[in-house]
Amino acid sequence: MSIVMPILVGVVAVTLISLVPERHRRPLNAVVVAGAGAAYLSGGGLGPWEFVLPVVMSYVAYRGLESWTWIGVGWLLHTAWDVIHHLNGSPLLPFAAESSFGCAICDPVIALWCFAGGPSVIGLVRARFRRDAAPVPD
Repeated sequence: MSIVMPILVGVVAVTLISLVPERHRRPLNAVVVAGAGAAYLSGGGLGPWEFVLPVVMSYVAYRGLESWTWIGVGWLLHTAWDVIHHLNGSPLLPFAAESSFGCAICDPVIALWCFAGGPSVIGLVRARFRRDAAPVPD
């Protein structure tokens, strides 16, 4: 369950984010990935090194304003930071020891969606059902 739930959280996250109109979806995701870069600042267990990720993620988010690929890279960078924190024993949420581990599973789900161009999940499901409901030619 410790792997399934973060995957489901990632799927729910991309589904909800994909409800944002397409013209606003990428800029919103760039802002979100920039915010994710600062997630560990409040409880950081890496001392001054905690300031590295927000700086890098700010650049990545800026590039992400024009590129889904950069946003995906940002989520993978956050995944690496999650792993470092998990191994260091300084979780994202101090009251949830496995929170960094869960985040390290969830973030690549979001990254994959970004690498696919951030499509509308609902639109993909609708298109799939339309294709399945199409009449079969004789």
